Amino acid sequence: MTKPILWSAVLCALLTSSTAYAQYATDALRYSESDQTGSARFQALGGNHASLGGDPSSIHGNPAGLGFYNRSEFTFSPGVTPTNTKTSYFGDNNSASKGNLNLAQASLVLTSQPGFQRKWKRSSLGISFSRQQSFREHYTFTGLNDRSAFVDKVAEDASINGGISTQQLEADFESSASNGGPVAYSLPAAYYQMYLINPTSNSGPPYNALDRNSVVDQYGTYTATGANTQWTIAYAGNYNDKLYIGANFGFSRLRYSYDRTLQDNYVDSPELIYTQQNEALTVTGNGINFALGVIYKFNPIFQVGGVLTSPTFTSIKETFTQNVNAEYVDNLVTGPDGELIQPPYLNLPIAPNDFVYSLRSPLKANVGATLFIQDRGFITGSLEYQDYSMMGVRTTYLSSTDNSAFKSNTKAEIEDTFRSSYNFRLGGEFRANLFRARLGAAYIGDPYRDNDGIKRDKLLFSAGVGVRKSRFFADLSGTMSTFKSVYTPYVLNNPDNYASVEVTHKPVNVVLTLGVNF
Repeated sequence: MTKPILWSAVLCALLTSSTAYAQYATDALRYSESDQTGSARFQALGGNHASLGGDPSSIHGNPAGLGFYNRSEFTFSPGVTPTNTKTSYFGDNNSASKGNLNLAQASLVLTSQPGFQRKWKRSSLGISFSRQQSFREHYTFTGLNDRSAFVDKVAEDASINGGISTQQLEADFESSASNGGPVAYSLPAAYYQMYLINPTSNSGPPYNALDRNSVVDQYGTYTATGANTQWTIAYAGNYNDKLYIGANFGFSRLRYSYDRTLQDNYVDSPELIYTQQNEALTVTGNGINFALGVIYKFNPIFQVGGVLTSPTFTSIKETFTQNVNAEYVDNLVTGPDGELIQPPYLNLPIAPNDFVYSLRSPLKANVGATLFIQDRGFITGSLEYQDYSMMGVRTTYLSSTDNSAFKSNTKAEIEDTFRSSYNFRLGGEFRANLFRARLGAAYIGDPYRDNDGIKRDKLLFSAGVGVRKSRFFADLSGTMSTFKSVYTPYVLNNPDNYASVEVTHKPVNVVLTLGVNF
């Protein structure tokens, strides 16, 4: 069988499993979730964008806020984001931390000359680069598992729905180095060639794991990098210092990759010392969105605003790779005739799988109000709505039948898994001459219909200080958040035979904004 045919067979087999559809539904959420963005000032205020202006965050937040500018401005906002995680798995607790430097935002605002004799007072053009999401994460987990091992999942997958024949498993393997081997074109084929799963009939299925009884001490790692960044062009006008209207276009760039390892260390096994499953995913994508916003000032102390942001339409390409390692007791394994033999392979890669698809994130609506307390500061709040069940994916990478199945089945998975979500943000600023002090908080709602006993909503607390002079300003903010997620290393037919890792995330985001007016 030729390599292209094998790749197509493997990909189509993958896409017919409910697990694959769940994976793409989860990916759609990952690339669509709301985060706290903007300059240090707006991040210190809880990420409020709806009813405030005069800040570079308005370019990608509520573009109507550009209408408050009365002079041009350039800003630069570097940031540092330490991530801290704790995991719990089979009663074992672990912690890990990692950090990175990044560019939270950079912007240029160009403001027109005032029109004192006109209703339209002035207009502003803004261009910004902003970090919309950060995917950087790292955690480890350990646990003594007396219920199962990863090889049990592979044996079940090879046996389900009548199973895969040994002839097919042989066809899904290339041994010749001249043809790029040794390489497997499916995970069961790799485990079969390494004698980690064995047939129980002449035709093959059902398959049994090499060692079905020993306890395993499991160790796993997950390390992710990448971000969703956006270039935004915005334009806004000021009508009679009352009504501010703006629009923007955003051009996003998605970069995400992870490396994941699960190692099963066998305790007193007659056959195995350990098996290790490695996988890596690399994702790139480009997208576009647009937004329309308004802010209305009722009087000098009270104003309201709102912004409607279209779905982001993103074209995504991904590459998925896997690798299997094993070490055997005395470097021998029980062969098909019951005799001990030297295993032919201790390490096998699975051929990379490439896939191309497009993602539509949900529509986002944001409304808010700001109350000014004379010249001492203000209090601002906002409500944001997103319906994650409205996300959609599609592909033209497969046959027309499989393209349709991928779209409809993943959509059904999205609708069954996710729901609408509300985010609440509140912040305040205190002013004393040149000095500014800020506090903020945000609640990000849980987008899952069924939380499985784990609440995935997020709480963010922020604070910051700033100094404003006639031509220069500097702001510093820090945001702490806490939320939980669940990772299941593998799934078996009997839910009692596997467990999930509970992950507690506590990232910190520190941003410094430096700006000059001209």
